[in-house]
Amino acid sequence: MTLFTTHFLKQAKTAVSGGSLAAALLAASSSATATNSATEDVKNPGWWQQTKDMVLAKTAKIKDEGETSLFLSGYAYHGRNTYTPERIKEFNENAWGLGYGKTLRNQNGDEEYLFGMAISDSHYDPQFMAGYAYQWIWPIAGKLEVGAGWTALAISRRDIWGGVPFPIALPLASIGTRDAKLMAAYIPRLSSNKGNGDVLFVFGRINFN
Repeated sequence: MTLFTTHFLKQAKTAVSGGSLAAALLAASSSATATNSATEDVKNPGWWQQTKDMVLAKTAKIKDEGETSLFLSGYAYHGRNTYTPERIKEFNENAWGLGYGKTLRNQNGDEEYLFGMAISDSHYDPQFMAGYAYQWIWPIAGKLEVGAGWTALAISRRDIWGGVPFPIALPLASIGTRDAKLMAAYIPRLSSNKGNGDVLFVFGRINFN
C-alpha cells in the first residue's frame, strides 16, 4: 500500500466517522494535489537550478576530458586613437604572464576552455583572470585553423575597485593549430574620456596531450 493511499484512508476514515463525506473527498483532493506538486517540482526545476546544473556539468566535462593548456601572455596594445600619446608612454605594453587551463574540443569541432592567468597589467601591477571561453573553429589549410568566439571571466586589478574581482565578457579570436594558437581578446573603450581607451590583448596557448 502506497504512502498516499494510507494517508488518504486515514483522513477519509476520520472524516466519514464525523459524518462528512465531502470532507473525505476534499482530503483526497488535497493529498493528490500536494503529491502532484512535489512531483512537478522534481521534474521541472526552476531556471536557476537548471542553469547551475548545466554550468556544473559543463565545468566537470571540460575538467575531466579536456587537454592541459599552458597560456603565455606577452602583449597589450593600447589603441592609439583612444589614448593620448602621453598616456601611452606611461603604460606597460609588455603584459608578460602565465596561465593554466583545460581545453576541450567538443562534438561540434569547436573549442571550450577553462583558464586562469596572472599577468603584468598596464601599470606594472599584477592582474589576475579566470573564466570560461568558447570558440567556433574553421580549418583553412592543412592543420591550420582560425577561431572566433567569446570569453566570460572575472578580473582582479589594483586600479579597479582596489582589486575586487569584477565580471566581464569579451570577444576572442585565434589562429594556429589544434595544439598551438596565437590568440587575442579585445577590450573595448568603456568611456569617452580621453584617458581611457581600447586594448588588444595578445597571448598564446599550447596544449599538452
